[in-house]
Amino acid sequence: MRFYPFLHAVAGLLFISLLSGCGGGHSSPSPSPTPSPTPTPTPTTVALTTVVSGLVSPVDLQTPDDNSGRLFVVEQTGTIRIISNGALLSGNFLDITSKVDFGGEKGLLGVAFHPNYSQSGRFYLNYDRISSGEMETVIAEYKVLAPDPNQADPASERILLTVNQPFPNHKGGQLAFGPDGFLYIGLGDGGSEGDPLGKGQNLQTLLGKMLRIDIDHTDLQLQYAIPPGNPFASGGGLLEIWAYGLRNPWRFSFERSTGRLFCADVGQDQFEEVDLLQKGGNFGWNIMEGAHCFNPPSGCNMTGLILPIAEYDHSQGETVIGGYVYHGSAIPTLVGVYVFGDFSNGKIWGLTENPPGTWTRAQLLSTGRRVSSFGQDAAGEMYVVDYSGSVLKLVPQ
Repeated sequence: MRFYPFLHAVAGLLFISLLSGCGGGHSSPSPSPTPSPTPTPTPTTVALTTVVSGLVSPVDLQTPDDNSGRLFVVEQTGTIRIISNGALLSGNFLDITSKVDFGGEKGLLGVAFHPNYSQSGRFYLNYDRISSGEMETVIAEYKVLAPDPNQADPASERILLTVNQPFPNHKGGQLAFGPDGFLYIGLGDGGSEGDPLGKGQNLQTLLGKMLRIDIDHTDLQLQYAIPPGNPFASGGGLLEIWAYGLRNPWRFSFERSTGRLFCADVGQDQFEEVDLLQKGGNFGWNIMEGAHCFNPPSGCNMTGLILPIAEYDHSQGETVIGGYVYHGSAIPTLVGVYVFGDFSNGKIWGLTENPPGTWTRAQLLSTGRRVSSFGQDAAGEMYVVDYSGSVLKLVPQ
């Protein structure tokens, strides 16, 4: 696992490289990476301004569609905080630290608000726990505690899904509602290095997959229903699977204007990648790392595999962090650009599609921060989550 002593020495935390490989290498022989050309940075047109600080291990930022303007920040230790009118409210929206297995890449990792949150008060969590001595990922529903909109009910938990975890890393952690109203859940391959248990290509496990479930209905004695359009709803794989061949999807998002699903998949030894996920797609892990053979290290069978829309090698960054396609109004030159970053060095890039199907990457900022996630508000303005304890806003230079 790539090790960042800054997090241990300064913050006393164990969020080691945000989901990278263990042991510093895989057991198969590997050719030396071929450096890809670094894109020429465009003139800097953006900057960061601090919104709040004083957070503890923040890893996600989400906004419910309730016209409140509030931003909800997930702290990996097991709490959710609220930013309202540019200030961090005292106390917690929710505290489930007693349930959460926090450490390394484990913890409370993501939140998603129901599309009808203003009426239902329902939201969903992705967290890790220990149950009967075993590690598990938990997908659970919670409700706001009426009549206080800034307080959730910790006793309202309804567990939808649990997934056994073989190793302590590569949990994924994001969950989000798509434009179809279904809940999408990103799960990593379960950890260790090189996917030793072959989870990414195995359609009989939920690990290494993007899942899609219907949380408004139940069937088959489940706490949810299987959308009939899921690629394996009629057989051939587990019913929840939407896409597969993922190593560690750390942050995915739906583009507001098109509904396209962008996903950053953290690499192993050499390459980081950004994918456009699609129904039933196989995105290659662990046959491939990025657009390159991994197992075997050369001459792999690429038949049916979908290549990333962008990649970069480890001379440019080591832990990709997915973001959003910008559709705000404050930075007109950024409209339509997919903004993402890297945890290891704090660089932030933009991906531009022109012509269709051709993507160009350009560096926007070099922040030096521990970028753990991105967020956007109701107006489409973008935020950067710094794992060291801050939320910052992307603003015009």
